[in-house]
Amino acid sequence: MNHHWKQKTIKPFKTSHTSCINQSHQADLHTASLGEKLDVMVDNLPSNGVTVAEIQDLVGQEGLLVLVAFLTIVFLVPISIPGVSTVFGSAILLIGISRLVSRNLWLPKRIAKRKLPSDKLKAALQRGAKWLHSLERVSRPHRLNWLVSMRLSHTVNNCALIAGAMLLMAPFGLIPFSNTLPALALLFLSIGLLQKDGFCVLCGYLLILATVVYFVILILGGSIAIREMLRLGFQVL
Repeated sequence: MNHHWKQKTIKPFKTSHTSCINQSHQADLHTASLGEKLDVMVDNLPSNGVTVAEIQDLVGQEGLLVLVAFLTIVFLVPISIPGVSTVFGSAILLIGISRLVSRNLWLPKRIAKRKLPSDKLKAALQRGAKWLHSLERVSRPHRLNWLVSMRLSHTVNNCALIAGAMLLMAPFGLIPFSNTLPALALLFLSIGLLQKDGFCVLCGYLLILATVVYFVILILGGSIAIREMLRLGFQVL
């Protein structure tokens, strides 16, 4: 099933399955703040497992950046959900690419239809929503406006989304903060772009840089530890 989105004027997402959100809640989504939209969507997740396609359906007309925010907050709490970083990271990566080249979002069926456990996902989203509510309260439009209004900033910001998604997919899932740092970066970027808040976007850049530094330290520390174990092993032999 193909899911078509437009960059500027986004049409309602159409699927062959029944929408998992009722009409009264759809009205709430049109008028609520971003945090309240998230609360409505979390409350209406299917109970027997949820796919990225169904999450995209819940987002409706609100756009790709809302979807990015929704997909990242699950990584802000210490709840392990197998396969989530790969599935959500791939979706965010494709969102960044589609925004960069100004094309409709296309999700491979393997990503769009991958079913994830609703109970763990809902628990993680409800706990992670606190970050979104806090960030939304402190975000202010038009701070460092050049980071969101210049023509070059469109390219740089979408490249930052792509970089954050790639870092989120890095194979360090069991190591503390390996998902949290890139998820925070993506959340700051999406909120900053939605609110036209250049300061939030700048925080996203800095968190991406911090994630890269952290991963380099992990890789260097791991290689030193392996080299030391090999040296000690040869000494024993």
